[in-house]
Amino acid sequence: MTTADVLLRASPAVRRSATVHIFKVGELVLLKPSFQYASAAGVYRITAILPWSEGQPQYRIQSDEERYERVAPQDSLERATASASGDNSRAMLVKRTFGHRPR
Repeated sequence: MTTADVLLRASPAVRRSATVHIFKVGELVLLKPSFQYASAAGVYRITAILPWSEGQPQYRIQSDEERYERVAPQDSLERATASASGDNSRAMLVKRTFGHRPR
């Protein structure tokens, strides 16, 4: 085994080049429902692009319905459509999640 082999095995794998920040400041996004964000699903605006954390891009986001900002990883966000950013955002989210509109 050569010195180069030892260094390659000892160095951590870097996967940052495969994933980049795909959202821009000011863009509207949907926070995907999950156990971590169960009560926070909805439309948010990107307020800042943050450094990588735990192997993925991070963003600071804020909803018009909340006074504080949240930090969310890129895999928990998706682009909001024009119709999702209006008053009908909760109904659209329910429809996309469960396949029907609430009554």
